[in-house]
Amino acid sequence: MTETASPTSATADDESVRGFMFAFSAYFIWGLLPFFMKAVAHIPATEIVAHRVVWSVPLAGIVLLVLRRTGDIKRAFSSPRTLVMATLTATVISLNWGVYVWAIAADRAVETALGYYINPLVSIALAAVFLRERLGALQISAVGLAAIAVVILTVDAGGLPWVSLVLALAFATYGFLRKTLPIGPSQGFFLEVLILSLPALPYIGWLAWTGQGHFRMSEPGDIGLLLACGPITAIPLMFYAFGAKLLRYSTIGIMQYIAPTMIFLVAVFIFKEPFSGVRAFAFVLIWSALIIYTWPMLRAHYVASKAVDDRSIPG
Repeated sequence: MTETASPTSATADDESVRGFMFAFSAYFIWGLLPFFMKAVAHIPATEIVAHRVVWSVPLAGIVLLVLRRTGDIKRAFSSPRTLVMATLTATVISLNWGVYVWAIAADRAVETALGYYINPLVSIALAAVFLRERLGALQISAVGLAAIAVVILTVDAGGLPWVSLVLALAFATYGFLRKTLPIGPSQGFFLEVLILSLPALPYIGWLAWTGQGHFRMSEPGDIGLLLACGPITAIPLMFYAFGAKLLRYSTIGIMQYIAPTMIFLVAVFIFKEPFSGVRAFAFVLIWSALIIYTWPMLRAHYVASKAVDDRSIPG
């Protein structure tokens, strides 16, 4: 007689499926984002970031209303520490957005893919330096391979691959600091874009006043693209937040390579960006480092899945 799944295990399975769909949707949208950024490449990166911020505010606010978490925002406004930390995380993520938008427009999408590939390895290094976390042999090897790849790219290009490094450092720093923000992911995102809207709104107004802005009636196509900056920014971030809440850390750790892999393939095979033998060798080192870094998570994920399967076998 086959043993039926308990309500608890059924609920857990349902949450895992929903979490996977949320996370996969987020990474898939991020993987396709270069196409949107190419469509707005004629607009300055600072203007695009300003519109990403401003049009994300109402969407994030609607989500908070639906979730009935507006009280968390009221409490955040009464905490100077929370406001300072949110301002810091907002500044860091806006730097990440700005460099990313500029890089895609400048035909440097391959470098953005590299940045997001090495991001988890930078996070390991930050944890070791600032949190005094001890690194295992595999982690040290992974970080070492990534460092060698950066040196190779630096020598080949005659300068640091600053786009990749800024994206990796900014996003890793954002994740590092975001953990200190004592509110949930949806509330934190709303607070960040709300804070960023304080300079973004006057900047958009100034562009309109001086005739430099692209949000004008004579350019309905640009208006549509700039309005789309809100959903393009907010939706995947919220999908990711909900997915991360429902999934194991190891699962999210494995899935995070979906977006940079898609960006890399789009850059090389659709945008036709140059990909020399030296770059290919550096990427092989990065991919090797990621395999070394991901292997313990894959093994833990396999062991956990096997344990669940064993429990479901008829006794």
